[in-house]
Amino acid sequence: MDTAASATATTAPGPASEVVVDLDGAQRAFGSGAQRVLAVDGVDLSIHRGEVVALLGPNGAGKTTTLDMLLGLTEPSAGTVNVLGGSPVRAAKTGAIAAVLQTGGLLADLTVGETVRLIASLYGPAALARVPEVMERAGLAHLARRRVSKCSGGEQQRVRFALALTADPEILVLDEPTAGMDVTARRNFWNVMRAEADAGRTIIFATHYLEEAEQFARRTVVMHHGRVVADAPTAELRAGLGARTVAATLLDATADETVAALRAYEGVSDLRIDAGRLTLRSADSDAVAGILLAAGARNLEIAAPTLETAFTALTED
Repeated sequence: MDTAASATATTAPGPASEVVVDLDGAQRAFGSGAQRVLAVDGVDLSIHRGEVVALLGPNGAGKTTTLDMLLGLTEPSAGTVNVLGGSPVRAAKTGAIAAVLQTGGLLADLTVGETVRLIASLYGPAALARVPEVMERAGLAHLARRRVSKCSGGEQQRVRFALALTADPEILVLDEPTAGMDVTARRNFWNVMRAEADAGRTIIFATHYLEEAEQFARRTVVMHHGRVVADAPTAELRAGLGARTVAATLLDATADETVAALRAYEGVSDLRIDAGRLTLRSADSDAVAGILLAAGARNLEIAAPTLETAFTALTED
């Protein structure tokens, strides 16, 4: 990991509110002896009520195993995992924590409405009474009579979302929740999620769509090889790399002189010129912009680091 990436690999303090998820030295190993694999390796993580947290990492980083421990689907090999001050299994049984997973959990021969009512019945009369509201919030009211087998992948994800809402959980865990959704459905889904978070629900989601984390997560946790390598407010994590990308179109008459001045300027890197269009990276983008404007450059653009840039830096071996 390079210096810039290391600087961001710190634990971000949560807001001054109740801790609802707490992992302390959590480990999860599979197999034994030479075949033993440590999928989660000593994760410390506290999440507060009302937070929207994105869990990012490459395949094999330990994201899904971490979510499985939160849901009580697997127990830690070492360390502790607490949800709402108790065991994840208890929280799941009472409906205090619920999940939208990528696959499974649906009976193909039932209709959408029957599926939601069936799961709601497990939580009692209050949950059954919420079914019309849940169907509306999940965008399923018009699909109530459609068999699950006839639903598209994105529609089935919305059914799973409705099932997660039936118990009115305090914590929602989402594993690749928008897989199979088109752009419009994905946007609508996250609009609903934002409203859920504003209402005080805690949302933890794993995603491969970096733009989703950038747009919807107020906090991002990056995992790599089973460990947390960064934990910070999303905007802070993105900006932590420091350098911004600057681009401009140079005047032919001053191009050579301008390029020479920029190459000599401390902190400028990755300077390239393509068909008269210059791009570079600099931690002092304002000063670089001043040099370019003084030289008569046109079409100046300055772009902050993206979450993708930070993610790549943090997960490079």
